[in-house]
Amino acid sequence: MFTSPVYLSLKDRQLVITFKDNKDTVTRPIEDIGFVVIENPEVTVSVPVLNELADNNVSVIFCDKKKMPKSMLMTLDGNSTQQESYKYQIDASAPTKKNVWRQLVESKIRNQSLLLHKVGKNGDVLKQYYMNVKSGDADNREGAAAREYWSRLFDDGFKRERDGLPPNNLLNYGYTILRAAVARALICSGLYPAFGVFHRNRYNAFPLADDVMEPYRPFIDEIVYHLYYDGAVSELDNQTKRRLLRVLFSDVKMGKVTRPLENALSMTTASLLKMFKGETDKLTLPILV
Repeated sequence: MFTSPVYLSLKDRQLVITFKDNKDTVTRPIEDIGFVVIENPEVTVSVPVLNELADNNVSVIFCDKKKMPKSMLMTLDGNSTQQESYKYQIDASAPTKKNVWRQLVESKIRNQSLLLHKVGKNGDVLKQYYMNVKSGDADNREGAAAREYWSRLFDDGFKRERDGLPPNNLLNYGYTILRAAVARALICSGLYPAFGVFHRNRYNAFPLADDVMEPYRPFIDEIVYHLYYDGAVSELDNQTKRRLLRVLFSDVKMGKVTRPLENALSMTTASLLKMFKGETDKLTLPILV
């Protein structure tokens, strides 16, 4: 994450970071990088760096003048069998897509329930919503659960609105980072983020990422909850942004194993491709621990 003016160049497949104020230089192996967030408008990046980052499936996120994530650079060729995978994705039947969405919704509400329990609140109130979610979530249990969830996680006066009062700003930033991570995982699995299962909007470039990220949102919510209540944080300073970025390394239970969230996303997207291929009827989904 670059919050000060630097020059980013490439040498021996290493990211070379030169600080503009004192000319000090450090290097980082590009193969160890998953994400680059460029916040400062005075950061200079060479084209060879961008190409090398793309070759290594690194998501490069650019921020706007408000220092909020605005756009993203990703490789157009993240998987060796993309064309075959795209065909399975496009040809997936309506029942398969509805089954995918049902599982995503159920997992999301279960994790919301687990988070409420984790912070000392009554998560059982959400049980009626995650039990027996219908195909395609036909009766919109996701929306009903959300109203109950937000009023209990924060307080009765809180409204989850993009332009609403804090901690909405913290949630927005965290979700944007999570969305970028999901888009990267989808591309690495050979899927195209523009073809959504449930989310559909002509102005949305990554509706599939919005679908798949749903069960992972409570991992952001947990961090924001502790920032807001334990740390009395309501503004997005650099320390807060770094804390939200660390969600990618959160422990996630995937069946009987525990993985960092970034790796868990790859397991979920790989299972989604298998569903599109007809090789399984069950997604590999996260459990909040």
